[in-house]
Amino acid sequence: MSKKIHEFNDLMRKLRKDLFGKGPERIHTVFVENMAISTLYGNLTPTEKFISGTMNGAEMVHTARTKMIQDLYLNNPPKGLEELVGAKLVHLFSDMKVEENIGISVFVFDRNII
Repeated sequence: MSKKIHEFNDLMRKLRKDLFGKGPERIHTVFVENMAISTLYGNLTPTEKFISGTMNGAEMVHTARTKMIQDLYLNNPPKGLEELVGAKLVHLFSDMKVEENIGISVFVFDRNII
């Protein structure tokens, strides 16, 4: 199981690095029934940190990060993700605390992944 979680985290890190120019510094994922729940630490690029120094900037970074990730995963799940867990991705719930540089993603699949 830990090998599958490690591979899952590597897929997420690579995708986010390719998309934003920086992947999370640390990811903690647990598999529960038909869900993968991931907490992502150290997500923001230096530019995003600078922009988020204002209220409007923080809101803009939050919206961009969460909306882009949700759209990307649901319209085009990363290659190998569904094969790795043996199930089809049906929903992604994602949020971020910009001030704390912590994100969370809940991946919901069409059947149990454990």
